[in-house]
Amino acid sequence: MKVKVLSRNPDTYLRETKKDIHKIPRNYDPNLHPFEAPREYVRALNSIKLERVFAKPFIGNLDGHQDGISCLAKQPHALSNIASGDYSGEIRVWDLPLRKCKWRIQAHNGFVRGLSFCSDNSRFISVGQDKTIKIWSADDYYFKAPDEPLSVFLSKTLINGISHHRKETKFATCGDACQLWEESRTEPLKIMEWGVDSLQHVAFNPVETYLLVCCASDRSIILYDTREVGPIRKIINKMRTNQISWNPMEAYIFSGANEDYNAYSYDIRNLKMPVNIHMDHVSAVTSIDYAPTGREFVTGSYDKTIRIFESSKGHSREIYHTKRMQHVTNVCWSLDNKYIISTSDEMNIRLWKARASEKLGVLRPREKAAFEYANSLKEKFAHHPQIKRIARHRQIPRHIYHHKQQIRASKQKISRKEANKRKHSKPGSVPFVPERKKVVIKEDV
Repeated sequence: MKVKVLSRNPDTYLRETKKDIHKIPRNYDPNLHPFEAPREYVRALNSIKLERVFAKPFIGNLDGHQDGISCLAKQPHALSNIASGDYSGEIRVWDLPLRKCKWRIQAHNGFVRGLSFCSDNSRFISVGQDKTIKIWSADDYYFKAPDEPLSVFLSKTLINGISHHRKETKFATCGDACQLWEESRTEPLKIMEWGVDSLQHVAFNPVETYLLVCCASDRSIILYDTREVGPIRKIINKMRTNQISWNPMEAYIFSGANEDYNAYSYDIRNLKMPVNIHMDHVSAVTSIDYAPTGREFVTGSYDKTIRIFESSKGHSREIYHTKRMQHVTNVCWSLDNKYIISTSDEMNIRLWKARASEKLGVLRPREKAAFEYANSLKEKFAHHPQIKRIARHRQIPRHIYHHKQQIRASKQKISRKEANKRKHSKPGSVPFVPERKKVVIKEDV
């Protein structure tokens, strides 16, 4: 004889604490809930309003530098440490959780032009205006700086930037030429040139590690292959590119911060025009860095703001600014995809949240489920006019607002002039040229 026993899971009817509300069984039959969609719309509207209420991205700042900060580097396999260098030649290593300076040292005579951590995570390399390359230990020296660098190289030319190989003990520097170095040798392994005055920035590809890209003072972007003798491709833009960052998830995509107020994303398989143009800044874009997911990147500009872009969209989803922050010199995205670090020339390092309204710390299961439900509702009703308007609205400084209107009016005037030329000319004599095709002037292979 078989006896079937009724059983219930206590999780469905018991409260977690005495202060919780009683759980009531619910019938999910849609016929019994005819007003479910309007009710969810109201919940989505309340969620998007609360998101803007709790949007407080600024976390804190690290002060101590005596001059403007010129470069910033993050550890490739650790979250807590960053290194910064300033215009006076001082280098500081910071502990982010404690917001304290671990140690500092007067490393160079003049600007610190670049910093980069080594692949083994225990050392970092600095280059200065005094043409020296120094390798430092990144061990925990709390409040005690190392007496001397581990090794010192002397370059024959001025160096403007440095990038370390992801896996090997090689690093590349840029200046009058692109030089490939080995940590154990005092002379460069390879010198690669393509007839330019000076190179401003160099970056190794984190995926295809034999590729590196440089931006030059003659408005060009040059692609190098360390397995080849010289450079392999070069494009010339309308204006100069200040900094370049590779997409960590797509090896063939890189983005550049340009002087013409825009950031451009390129595909190395077709460099005749950029894949996307990222607009919104009202002054020269000075720095750029990708998120570890590859879906977003952050830019810093001379207009005293930081903007976050989705890699597939042309306009920013977020803008960060403060009254005291001056021209932004460097930005970087933390490896846990939660924080953004920025430096500016008024001697401060600032720490921001990557998502302005995100709650930091450990979330309880019910709290996490509530946030996930709210996010799904906002995604479901994202195209409704009221929700779209609230989600898009940002408070921006007055000078940026007016400057943006002037740029918009200028672009409309140029497009109207081109349309009139096309209208009153012989058909086909004045062809329509998309904005993306106007960026790259020339390509050399």
